[in-house]
Amino acid sequence: MRILFLTPYPPGRAPSQRFRFEQYLEILVAHGFQYRLAPFIDEATWRILYQPGQALQKALGILGGFVRRVGHLLAAPAYDFIFIHREAAPLGPPVLEWLLAKVLRKKIIYDFDDAIWLPNTSEVNKAAASLKFHHKVAYICRWAYKNSCGNVYLASYAQQFSSHVIVNPTTIDTVHLHNKVRNQLAPGPLVIGWTGTHSTLKYLLPLVPVIAQLEAEGHNFEFRIISNHAPVFDQPLHSLRFVPWQKDTEITDLLTFHIGLMPLEDDLWAKGKCAFKALQYMALGVPALVSPVGMNTEVVQDGYNGYICSETHEWLQRLRQLLTDAAHRQSLGNAARKTIEQRYSVQANTPNFIELFS
Repeated sequence: MRILFLTPYPPGRAPSQRFRFEQYLEILVAHGFQYRLAPFIDEATWRILYQPGQALQKALGILGGFVRRVGHLLAAPAYDFIFIHREAAPLGPPVLEWLLAKVLRKKIIYDFDDAIWLPNTSEVNKAAASLKFHHKVAYICRWAYKNSCGNVYLASYAQQFSSHVIVNPTTIDTVHLHNKVRNQLAPGPLVIGWTGTHSTLKYLLPLVPVIAQLEAEGHNFEFRIISNHAPVFDQPLHSLRFVPWQKDTEITDLLTFHIGLMPLEDDLWAKGKCAFKALQYMALGVPALVSPVGMNTEVVQDGYNGYICSETHEWLQRLRQLLTDAAHRQSLGNAARKTIEQRYSVQANTPNFIELFS
């Protein structure tokens, strides 16, 4: 059986690709599948895609992507399944998906891990927003052989258009990647941490006064942010340290955390989030403090493997508690790791993933 993966980005670059299907590729081979990865964006365009300016180079990169997609379309008859992550092309109506499903009669596995039917275009590329055709998601769900959705909220959307819907959570490879666990009892400076892309830095803004209050109370800690862009806050924070995200040091950097943060706004876009930050923290034995939004409340069990915080005083209370109680951090961290291994690991989810291709 042969699978053609139509992906937005080059392999190994985007977290959604890495943690939703790329880490299953060797497993697919072991189960007798052959595959080809076919990205829309090339490496050169990826490097500038979320940088301001360079409109001409970006436009040429997008044009090149459409040319490549024509070649992928011509190659599609040789494959048994076409796995489409998010969309076959970033702009325009779902012409490619229609041709694959209705003309070539291919079995499409349609995979998405965000509420991508809602407008949420990057600020640096907002000029392209009118060309996104967000409503195409409904059509692709309808044409798909199976829909692979990151959580129950996304699945409920897909079920409006198809009965062939599988909840396929974003998972963590606890054997080959997130295979170390934070020792919360080891001596050293305490770190409250957050990781994410520039587009999600905004969710930290309500917690800036909380961090400032902890500083004022004399707690000794570092507030470490790992991202592709340095944060800019109106209120100065003496504990703040920015660490540029790097794939090669991703796990080592995350292991410096004692506490992981995942605040979210309670809106429709956030409901589609797949708790990825919390999953990463928890896999490393780091208790997560999360907002009660979307999948967060499924992954984090309050008081068992982390805490769910709604109000400012709750964030402050739980951070105080965890900064001063290493044994409690260790207990939560152990339970967090166990939760990931049992429910959100590659190993636990492999039968569910393989089922997509049956």
